[in-house]
Amino acid sequence: MKRRIVPDIVNQQELWTITPQTTVRDAARVMAQRKIGAAMVLSEGRLVGIFSERDLANRVVAQSLDPDATLVGAVMTGNPVTIGPGDFAGDALELMRTHGFRHLPVVDGGRAVGMVSVRDLYDAVKEQLEEDLQERDAYIFGSGYGMTA
Repeated sequence: MKRRIVPDIVNQQELWTITPQTTVRDAARVMAQRKIGAAMVLSEGRLVGIFSERDLANRVVAQSLDPDATLVGAVMTGNPVTIGPGDFAGDALELMRTHGFRHLPVVDGGRAVGMVSVRDLYDAVKEQLEEDLQERDAYIFGSGYGMTA
């Protein structure tokens, strides 16, 4: 069965969000503490951007900006591409490959509900492929082949 973003990938995920007024240093601390590579940027409850490790490296460190004086709103990726909860993991992975990013916010009716990473999606697609192969083998070789106890 094809995996959907919700509930197969994002399920009871705790959201870690920041605002455009958050300093880059504070955002980096949150990301380090939570072991996440990107955070959604919300303003008045609406997704306005995403701040990722790449934004930190390319737009702050490489530009010699002061992380204590630079606000996330000035260096985030604004208006990010999003995916809906009913979309499929494989489609999300292809979208990320096409656009060259590693994190994708999940939005439902304008409300941020989660974030998926390329790693999350890879795991889901891999599991799906393994199940598909088992089903194929069971069909070709008989119902007992490839089944686990």
